[in-house]
Amino acid sequence: MRYMSTRKVRIEIIPMIDIMLFLLVFFAMLTLRMIPSSGHVTKLPTSSTAALIPHPKLLVEISPDGSLLVENHTLTLPQLTELLRQRGSSQTAVTIAGNETSSLQQVMGVIDAVRNGGATEIGLAARNTAQ
Repeated sequence: MRYMSTRKVRIEIIPMIDIMLFLLVFFAMLTLRMIPSSGHVTKLPTSSTAALIPHPKLLVEISPDGSLLVENHTLTLPQLTELLRQRGSSQTAVTIAGNETSSLQQVMGVIDAVRNGGATEIGLAARNTAQ
């Protein structure tokens, strides 16, 4: 009657551990902002002297049509200035990401709006030509 004996039930925890470790790594990367915050800009201008800068607190993207994208919202220059004033932006690091078709006048307009908002740390995004 050996074949009639009941077997002890076991819970397999190895797959559960794998899933928990995957979730831990995913949330750690998310909180460290290793995952890019936005994928709108695809053709950044190039520079042979481009250097890595810390992740910005605010990313302003200039689209090919000239509109501004900030945190997935389309803003005008006065709205950008007001947003920075509301944040108390003296310590806000702002990075401006244009594209190959952005004019210098558009970039200067964004820089003026950011400075009028009170931010003092301004960076320009570019791709390194070596990449």
